Amino acid sequence: MKWLITGGCGFIGSRLIKKLVFDGGHFIRVVDNLSVGTRDDLAGSSDFIEVDQGALSGIGAGIDAQLPTPCELINGDILDKDLAKEAARGMDVVVHLAGNTGVAPSVADPFQDCRANVFGTLNYLEGARHGGVKRFPFASSGGVVGECEPPIREELAPHPFSPYGAGKMAAEGYCSAYFKTFGLETVVLRFSNVYGPGSRHKDSAVAKFIRQAISGEPLKIYGDGSQTRDFLYIDDLVEAVIRAAMAPGIGGEVFQIATGTETTISDLLERLMPILRARGCEHAMINRASMRSGDVKRNFSDASKALRILGWQAEWRLSDGLRSTVEWFLNKC
Repeated sequence: MKWLITGGCGFIGSRLIKKLVFDGGHFIRVVDNLSVGTRDDLAGSSDFIEVDQGALSGIGAGIDAQLPTPCELINGDILDKDLAKEAARGMDVVVHLAGNTGVAPSVADPFQDCRANVFGTLNYLEGARHGGVKRFPFASSGGVVGECEPPIREELAPHPFSPYGAGKMAAEGYCSAYFKTFGLETVVLRFSNVYGPGSRHKDSAVAKFIRQAISGEPLKIYGDGSQTRDFLYIDDLVEAVIRAAMAPGIGGEVFQIATGTETTISDLLERLMPILRARGCEHAMINRASMRSGDVKRNFSDASKALRILGWQAEWRLSDGLRSTVEWFLNKC
């Protein structure tokens, strides 16, 4: 298959590329503005060549080409409409991962969040539509639903709690419209809280706590620690993305991609602290701050639809995933 992956130098994208390269037989094109992920992050997953927009390989146009690597990188922004059309031309699947991630940046700058998560998505839906793309997995979030009595399910009415959730909701709406109107097989994947090796740039709980402990800083908790999240290991997520790209007959569907387990931040720390201390972070301390605007109190998801239709379920236990993640950070920092 020929894959276009936006945000492919990031945490999720680079891990997805590593799996595709390991499986073999794929051509991968990456569009990334390198604002978060780096060339080194991509190099850790695959050899690649960097090309500019005017020198894209003939692969996208359906021309047989012998490339020195299975992966090419375009340093570009998802807000560039012309690039989106050119990059998507001839691809089999567009995995749209790029965009603003997280509630706090959306609260600080709602307009920028909208530009990235709504207009950036629309650009690649248009690129996919005009480029003959068959499948369009889109990285969304449970933030679309907002504050509700969990677990979050696909059929719940959306009531976003933050600009981030509102932007993802709008992008989901466009995905639905492009399937219904143009026949582009969009598949919305609502990721839960993803963690794991390669997450050094993430500001989510697991990565942030590990970075703070390694640097000798207090581990900062917002609120009393009773807020809950659904922590999903990166390799489980990658498997879900690949299945969403390949499973037949799922155009227009929405899936919660999660473990289905509700974990408080306090419980997360109870599991994480012994792992950190066993690896030399003996003086890790906890510091509490007030709840942040836009954060929901409880958040976990029912992933039974993904099991029923995609045959997917999370396999990694939280303690094993945390141990693997700590080891990666210690080796990289």
